[in-house]
Amino acid sequence: MTLFWLQNFLDAQAAERGAAQNTLAAYSRDLTDFYEWLHRQNLDFDTAQKSDVEAYLVYCDAQGLAATTRARRLSAVKQLYRFTFEEGLRDDNPAVQISGPGRTKSLPKTLSMEDVDALLAAAENSGRNQTEQLRNICMMQLLYATGMRVTELVSLPVSSARGDPRMLLVRGKGGKERMVPLSPPALKALAGWLKMRDEIEDNAVQKGKPASSFLFPSRGKAGHLSRVQFFNLIKAFARDAGIAPERVTPHVLRHAFATHLLENGADLRAIQTLLGHADLATTEIYTHVLEERLKDLVLEHHPLAQE
Repeated sequence: MTLFWLQNFLDAQAAERGAAQNTLAAYSRDLTDFYEWLHRQNLDFDTAQKSDVEAYLVYCDAQGLAATTRARRLSAVKQLYRFTFEEGLRDDNPAVQISGPGRTKSLPKTLSMEDVDALLAAAENSGRNQTEQLRNICMMQLLYATGMRVTELVSLPVSSARGDPRMLLVRGKGGKERMVPLSPPALKALAGWLKMRDEIEDNAVQKGKPASSFLFPSRGKAGHLSRVQFFNLIKAFARDAGIAPERVTPHVLRHAFATHLLENGADLRAIQTLLGHADLATTEIYTHVLEERLKDLVLEHHPLAQE
């Protein structure tokens, strides 16, 4: 049995590469699926050969999995076998020469500035009471003002919001930290929520309950509002704003942040820093915005483009 290879691999990713919990969970899901398929073929991690890995990819294709999902699963298998080879658990790497289906770069879904304004207005008028209203508008303003990932938003420590900050310290993937500036509306929303939050927390402490270290505390296991809870909230905001809910997710708002910055003259390097992208190539998907803007400039100002 070589299932312990998987746990050793995950431990190494966490300790040596600082992999985030979401990344580790994705590795675990993909490699567990591969492990279970191997066992149905009377194989194991240590006995699988190149032809077996290729057969697994054929199986994934037959299951109707998207090319991006198949590429991700192959990447996980490659990472596992590179680890086992480097650790001496295997004397070969059966996945090293296998090429995947590749990933097509699709344009990110985004929202117009009018859509975002409508979402913010819906958030401001949402909630069963003033506490929920202040929390909701604060979360939406921070998300759009900074382009944070939803996990970064819901897990923000309250200490990062103290002292009327013009900049917010965000801990991103792999524990990497970055500073993001706050817009005046975000600062106002943050101040309003922080005052309400502290009053609620003070009352809870007086009743013998422990103080929360999170900006958006919750009674759940994590101690803060979950990604799923915020996902459901933003869908409700979309319905109230008259926008199709399937068009709106926290990540779409992150795309809107980047797209609107580009439309208003920001450069890719600055956006890379604000989004927390390790590689500029990840940010370059937004260059479609620049291409559209340049095309409009030519059509509007070039003499030969005039009728």
